[in-house]
Amino acid sequence: MSGLLALLDDVAGIAKVAAASVDDVAAQAAKAGAKAAGAVIDDAAVTPKYVHGFAAERELPIIWRIAKGSVKNKLVILLPIGLLLANLAPWLISPLLMLGGAYLCFEGAEKIYHALVPHDETHVFPEDKPGDPAHLEEEKAAGAIKTDFILSAEIMTIALSAIPEGTIWMEAATLALVGLGITVAVYGSVALIVKADDVGLFMAQNGRLGLTQALGRGLVHAMPGFMKLLTIVGTAAMLWVGGSIVIHGLEELGFGGLGHLIHDWAYAIGHAVPAGWSGAVEWSAKAAMDGVFGVALGMVLIPVATKVIAPLVAAVTGKSPAAH
Repeated sequence: MSGLLALLDDVAGIAKVAAASVDDVAAQAAKAGAKAAGAVIDDAAVTPKYVHGFAAERELPIIWRIAKGSVKNKLVILLPIGLLLANLAPWLISPLLMLGGAYLCFEGAEKIYHALVPHDETHVFPEDKPGDPAHLEEEKAAGAIKTDFILSAEIMTIALSAIPEGTIWMEAATLALVGLGITVAVYGSVALIVKADDVGLFMAQNGRLGLTQALGRGLVHAMPGFMKLLTIVGTAAMLWVGGSIVIHGLEELGFGGLGHLIHDWAYAIGHAVPAGWSGAVEWSAKAAMDGVFGVALGMVLIPVATKVIAPLVAAVTGKSPAAH
């Protein structure tokens, strides 16, 4: 009997440790996921364009296919690579983060450049291109999964850098939770965004109350503006996160002048307002300056990417550079 009680006590102790570990994983995953907010917002802002032009009944299946590809990107490919880097070559994480941050700056600056400078659109949407709908759907989903891979790599690297050192299993569990949680959040949001106008149309046409119909019409009319706002927020988040990552990486490499200058300016701005607002104002000022740096870096990278990197990639792969 005493042996059974001792066994039960041991089981209870193990259960407590397991519960504490689950809590630790959840807390670390929440913190790591928050660090990747900019890339997450951009992921949610970018994805809806891949279902543009398809029949309404095909939108959710396409999003589901992309979401499954995203899970594969994060858990099957990026998670093992991230763990290997963290445990065998941790010195590579900061340069890779900087590379990803520079890419975010390039993407954000390119969106601003295209909004300000007239250019010919060469993107082909399904309704513009004849062919088998199933093949077009496959092409769109494949393109979305490739884009997701780049953003997922940035998300997982940012998350990995935010996880405190621990056992490889704890790191793996935290990264897996981050990957799954972000995928559900991103593609769940995308599904809601994509179907919102259909819901509004249904309410407008079938609502029994005038208020329901009015809400439906309002939802339909609001969605184009909401999509534009989402794009703006996503672009701003990319530039802020990308700029801050590069600045922080420069500090780790011993080039902390810019980071210290931004910190001092933000501190001065924050303490020039009433005390109750100082923290929020200081944070906002720093984020804004990080974003301005991100725009400047991205604008510099645009000709480098389009005139140097793209032709080199085209020469190696045998494919023509993508037109913008």
